Amino acid sequence: MTAEDKIQIEKLLEEEQGRLLGFIRKRVDHEEDARDIAQDVYYQLTVGFDDIRKLTSLTSWLFTVARNKITDYFRKSKPELLSDKVVPGTDGEEGPLMLEDILPALTRSPEDEYMRTVIWETIESCLERLPEAQREVFVMNEFEDMSFKEISELTGEGINTLLSRKRYAVTYLREQLRELYTQIIEK
Repeated sequence: MTAEDKIQIEKLLEEEQGRLLGFIRKRVDHEEDARDIAQDVYYQLTVGFDDIRKLTSLTSWLFTVARNKITDYFRKSKPELLSDKVVPGTDGEEGPLMLEDILPALTRSPEDEYMRTVIWETIESCLERLPEAQREVFVMNEFEDMSFKEISELTGEGINTLLSRKRYAVTYLREQLRELYTQIIEK
């Protein structure tokens, strides 16, 4: 790794470190575990930088690796069978949509890796079908860990408008993922 590469990594981490750690903290209960996951992501960045820098968005790569590390963390901490998984929102509860509530704890078998890929493809496809304003709020809040106040300042939209847009996005995603879950269970 060249000195220029090291500077580029340091700059990227300086810009994204707060958001990335916030993204992880939001999904992992213990601060120490969140910091360990962040360190794993940083390590992946330094080890694979030569391959990674060919990507168009290093930031997107960081959050994808973080999401995968969080999934691995939950898989190791408490395995859960897909057949035991409860679909969010089936009891009429309208709580926040948490992706780790939707994704089953999967093993590394080819079938389970394929299932995880199908789930993420469904999520991405659903996000693409959302109106841009709803998708933007959902992505900023859930994936980029921005508060509604921050999003409001960035977009100029009122917080209540943003909350409403996210609620529509969450409702739509729940419906689509419930259909996918039903299809998976029936197979």
